[in-house]
Amino acid sequence: MGPHGSPTGTHSLTLAPLAEVSAFTTRDHACNNTFPDGLLNWIARGVGGIVLRPSALEHPEAALQRLDLEMRKRLAFPWLVSRPLSRQRVFWVQGRQNIEGSRRAYEAAWALGIDIVVLDQPGHWLEDQSSPCAYLREAFISVGVDVDDGFIQRIIDAVRSYPRHVDGIVSISDARLPGVARACEILGLPTSPSAAYAITGDKGATRLLEEPNGRNQLVINGPDELGSVLEQSNTQFSYPLIVKPITGWNSDCVAKCSDETELRAAVLRASSRHANSPNRSTGVVIEPYIDGPEVDANFVLLNGEVLFCDITDDFPCTGDLAGGGPQPTANFMETLMDVPSALPEAEKDMMKDSLRQSILRQGFQSGVFHCEARVRHSRAYYDPRADNGILDLHVTEKNEKVAAEEPSCYLHEVNARPPGYINTVAAMFAYGVDYYAIRLLLSLGAQEDDRVRSLAQPFLGGEPQYTLGITVLQPTRAGIMASKDAVIEMIDKYPSMREFIVDYQTCKRKGDMVQGPDSGELWCVAYVTVASRTGREECLEMVQWVREHFTYKLEGE
Repeated sequence: MGPHGSPTGTHSLTLAPLAEVSAFTTRDHACNNTFPDGLLNWIARGVGGIVLRPSALEHPEAALQRLDLEMRKRLAFPWLVSRPLSRQRVFWVQGRQNIEGSRRAYEAAWALGIDIVVLDQPGHWLEDQSSPCAYLREAFISVGVDVDDGFIQRIIDAVRSYPRHVDGIVSISDARLPGVARACEILGLPTSPSAAYAITGDKGATRLLEEPNGRNQLVINGPDELGSVLEQSNTQFSYPLIVKPITGWNSDCVAKCSDETELRAAVLRASSRHANSPNRSTGVVIEPYIDGPEVDANFVLLNGEVLFCDITDDFPCTGDLAGGGPQPTANFMETLMDVPSALPEAEKDMMKDSLRQSILRQGFQSGVFHCEARVRHSRAYYDPRADNGILDLHVTEKNEKVAAEEPSCYLHEVNARPPGYINTVAAMFAYGVDYYAIRLLLSLGAQEDDRVRSLAQPFLGGEPQYTLGITVLQPTRAGIMASKDAVIEMIDKYPSMREFIVDYQTCKRKGDMVQGPDSGELWCVAYVTVASRTGREECLEMVQWVREHFTYKLEGE
């Protein structure tokens, strides 16, 4: 928290978070004061203020009418509570890699009146009390956050030894979620069951909850078990198949197999991926490849009720587009995510209901969840547009590419946390829903249910204010990054792009190693989010423009 009660460390003229709001008339207040003191006193009792651009003064009446409309959209939720609010304290386990990928989470805590104590490794960027970002946390506790046998106890010891009361613990790191939940259970702090978090971190357990092992689906312990299965005369697989480790992230080590030779090789790779990690695992999931649109679906659940859900189109990956035969560079790393989804409304409703049931089956009742799934037998399919050749999702009354079965949901995974940073920010821009803020409130228990319900309400009408395209800029060559910030360099070179680029996250900066397109490590160079108020067609054209104009320099070039 800043020294003057603001997230930037500067003086705030308006009411601070948790302050009491009282009604008053501007006329009565202003008549007893002289300008400018009277104006400052009046502002000090306000909940906020808006400064219009100078260009708005050219047509002030129209500008104010539009401002009123936009404010009604944004404030159409219960933003006052009748009960008094007090400051609370949350331990945040693993403070994230840098400020660019976490700022809004810490700002959400400040806005909610929550003091953050960060637990992370020595040398973390939030450790130094004199650093420019130190105001974001109340304290930093230097502690090992590797997930090993002592991980849970280290969290418990940190909470018990802290000189002030701790109200909750949060992490958004998949590997750490079960341990953090177990620490909460031992300490008596609010949490979903640690057993539920353990299921979400295990793709094998997740798959078996959906349907038992059978034709085209197996959860096995490694290559030897696969060999035994294949030797059984009654075992026949229908290709293509997907192979992946039971633990992992970012579609790491996920492979598409078209025959038994590729299957055996993929299982060997997937089984070896985490064989020597602290949480040793050799388990592998084999499942059918679903040739249907993939979606990301984000949920806010409270006591089993869906308070908010947004569904995003996850465009085809190189692994989807690859034909038969081994293609080592084909993978399932995201390429483009478009908000909102263009699926038929009936299919979106079906996915929402099915994924909610999957979350409940895993043992959750409340939380923020990021689900990845495909629509089996969808009426929608990807194809280049006839007018500009850009790949897009098309819907027909009858998709001849699939059988006559009804559309259904095929779950890939449930992540019991908000989506990645760039996607969480996209939801804030499009709908006005802050997943980080809601996750923090949920860590404080049922007493915050009223604020959770309020913050889960989207802009008036529930429709996104933009069509957003989140493009993943993948590396085209390997080496040491020479560009200080390739996205900023692109924007500086093409200033007109500032009008439609609303967010970005640069992952590879000067001095970083850039893994090339042939690497098995799935790292992108940057994410860029573009926004269109016109619609999906313009949004995809903007995405295409960014892809065509983005470049970076490597040392020696």
